[in-house]
Amino acid sequence: MKPSATLAIQERCSKLAAEGRAVYKLGLGQSPFPVPTCVVEALRAHAAEKDYLPVRGLPQLRAAVAQYHRYRHGIRSTAEDVLVGPGSKELMFLLQVVFRGELVLPSPSWVSYEPQARILGQRVRRIPTDPSREFRITPEQIDELCQREPGLPRILILNYPSNPTGCSYDARELEALAAVLRRHGVVVLSDEIYGELEFDGRHTSIARFYEEGTIVASGLSKWCGAGGWRLGTFTFPAQLGWLLDAMAVVASETYSATSAPIQYAAVRAFQGGDEIETYLRRSRRILAAVCGAFRDALVAEGVLCRPATGGFYLFPSLDPLAERLARRGISTSPELCARILDEASVATLPGSDFGVPEDRLFLRVALVNFDGARALSALADDRPVDADFLRDHCAPTMRAMDAIVDWIRRAV
Repeated sequence: MKPSATLAIQERCSKLAAEGRAVYKLGLGQSPFPVPTCVVEALRAHAAEKDYLPVRGLPQLRAAVAQYHRYRHGIRSTAEDVLVGPGSKELMFLLQVVFRGELVLPSPSWVSYEPQARILGQRVRRIPTDPSREFRITPEQIDELCQREPGLPRILILNYPSNPTGCSYDARELEALAAVLRRHGVVVLSDEIYGELEFDGRHTSIARFYEEGTIVASGLSKWCGAGGWRLGTFTFPAQLGWLLDAMAVVASETYSATSAPIQYAAVRAFQGGDEIETYLRRSRRILAAVCGAFRDALVAEGVLCRPATGGFYLFPSLDPLAERLARRGISTSPELCARILDEASVATLPGSDFGVPEDRLFLRVALVNFDGARALSALADDRPVDADFLRDHCAPTMRAMDAIVDWIRRAV
């Protein structure tokens, strides 16, 4: 196995920087925004907390997470339904440790889902998706897959807004998926880590339609800008409490507990309030504008790119330029990424890292290499996030966009 693609590209960029090379980092998907001040203050106030906390998590935090999901998503959860871990990535791994069954993934999907399954010897089934449908899986695809081996235990990981595509599902689509998933008894891990970054602020959880079979994953890394704090949460329905119990047993023999100061600070994050709502509203506006401008620039050069509806990713396809790129010796997405890095100094990830065949010329770009603190401080609610704002306050990302556009023009 290879190291995680997102971490590997970050290390490659750091190495190039140490060699004196300037690189635009569009590889690792780390929020550009600072942790909200009120959450930082809560961490400072609890920095001296040193005791081991319960394996399942700080009771006050579990209660805050449950309340958050009740308020945001209409999920009937309590503190007893929540498990806290050192990042949702670790919790996803523990889920596969205790649930022996088939893992079902859309293609494309996040780089670490399948490797985790491979580490554990789990079987993985991929469901192909298409840009023309905003990379969404359909109820018919789920039904067809489940009918091949009826009764087989399965987990479907549904991540939306999606890493890598930036696309999402609306309530009608989720309700239709929920009906077929319920009929086949498929457990859903709904990875909603980007849910608060849905640009319109109206994220819907599939748990609203399939509560008894859905585990909702969340955390602090994306919407709260605290990826390095490493805190994730799983919220279970009562019917899947046996999975929570099993994961807690494994957690007690592996990581023991999540960092105490971080858990106390996370209580404040999940409690929300005016400061956090303002932070989220402005973050969404900036990300929507960055994604929109970047996409428009690529589409103008003949690139196929669906609009993002949340998060900070785009998943453009250079397949329409394949013949001309082939004449330049580029026929796979890894080759495409390597050439853009070498010749345009822009780091991206190939679509093949996300489960797309290598000969499809997809890239994932993470539009996060700008000073989010500066951008937030400059944005008032009545100020438009226009081209001038992006050039002034998201300049590195705009320069990376220009570099890719210039490279495409030279390459084709």
